[in-house]
Amino acid sequence: MISDPLTIDTAPICLSYLEAPRRSMKMAELIGALSHALDMTEGQPPGHCIRACWIGIQIGTKLGLDNHSLWELYYTIMLKDLGCSSNAARICELYATDDLRFKHDFKLVDSSLTQVLNFVLDHTGVNSGLAERFKNVMSVLRHGGEWSTELMQTRCERGAEIAKQLRFSDIVSEGIRGLDEHWDGNGKPYGRATESIPLYSRIALISQVIDVFCISSGPNASLKELRKRRGQWFDPELVDIVHDIADEAFWQTLASETLEADVINLAPGLHQVELDDDYIDEIAAAFGQVVDTKSPFTAGHSNRVGLITDLLGQELGLDSEHRRWLKRGALLHDVGKLGVSNSILDKPGPLTDDEFETMKEHALFTGQILSRIDAFKGLADIAQAHHERLDGKGYPFGLTDKDITLDTRIITTADIFDAITADRPYRGAIPVPQALSIMHKSVGTQLDPECYDALVSLTEKYNLTDF
Repeated sequence: MISDPLTIDTAPICLSYLEAPRRSMKMAELIGALSHALDMTEGQPPGHCIRACWIGIQIGTKLGLDNHSLWELYYTIMLKDLGCSSNAARICELYATDDLRFKHDFKLVDSSLTQVLNFVLDHTGVNSGLAERFKNVMSVLRHGGEWSTELMQTRCERGAEIAKQLRFSDIVSEGIRGLDEHWDGNGKPYGRATESIPLYSRIALISQVIDVFCISSGPNASLKELRKRRGQWFDPELVDIVHDIADEAFWQTLASETLEADVINLAPGLHQVELDDDYIDEIAAAFGQVVDTKSPFTAGHSNRVGLITDLLGQELGLDSEHRRWLKRGALLHDVGKLGVSNSILDKPGPLTDDEFETMKEHALFTGQILSRIDAFKGLADIAQAHHERLDGKGYPFGLTDKDITLDTRIITTADIFDAITADRPYRGAIPVPQALSIMHKSVGTQLDPECYDALVSLTEKYNLTDF
């Protein structure tokens, strides 16, 4: 997998709801932080969407776009990868490969036959035996064109759909849908050409490529790539604008340590959006969907864990405001899984020790992403601890019962219950009575007794014991 160099903190003592700070949230802060999750699932270094967004705004400003158009462009680029998790499992299935490395390296490939063939040979069936790998490569060579179109269509349509759920306009949604179309009509998935491609899509694509090549090989490599793809991938006017604005100060700003804060602060000048509780809930639910679509075995998992968490909180006497806050943490508890390859998430057999260590990183990634949002800092501690155990044998920090809050214990109970009663790569769904029996064996060591009793009460109240 592509490693994520985000700083890993030492083991925290989880904040409770009463201790966690509550601050108003702005759209740019929340989306900017969650964009790091999208970087992960595209195998990109942290801050890719942020950097691409800054590049795009410079291009849009040079084009003379008004503030409202710049605001739409801002979120088109920040959310350009909203649908990226939806084709991860299919990539692993078709190419027998690590989806994160596949996606990272694919962004460095142009449309030339030599580069495409080399990419296929380097990224297909890499962990398979020689005969199986040969079979995989031949399948890709026969069907690669149709598979590529399918994968791009899945990604673009899903991204456009989620953007609408997030209350963005059709213009933003269409900008996301058209991200992979090329100026000469040879892009995916619909083969749109020239000005039939939305302007925001054209700017997002060129901004993405500039960042990818700058990070991998430096500014000169970015400019070389733009010249090579001018009139093919890219609108010639946009290429010329980049050459006009890409002076030394441009590249210095792009590499600045303050760029993320600068980009977040840029949005209010374009159009400030204060988030009310309903909107925050919708954004948390939408990103929960982004996580769940990464694997066919986790479809609906975040939403169900959110629902069970809310019901458990009610059963345990938490007030409505507390439950609403905690449900957001439940919806986002697995957002760090976007940084784990589907070759591990969907593996039908037991994980190796190394694979399990990689899997465990998802909890840390969740904490790192949510901690970027001031108003979510308490939720970051709670959500990243959902695999901790009362006996200290959990991960990622090995916390013990004295350091694990009731909030975390509730999410842990909901998560385990849903995981046992849902289909998994290595087994079918387990009926509720059997699931409760399995869970009962870990009460006091892994599970909180009070939370388990509340779960049993819920299954009886809603007649779930027949399932």
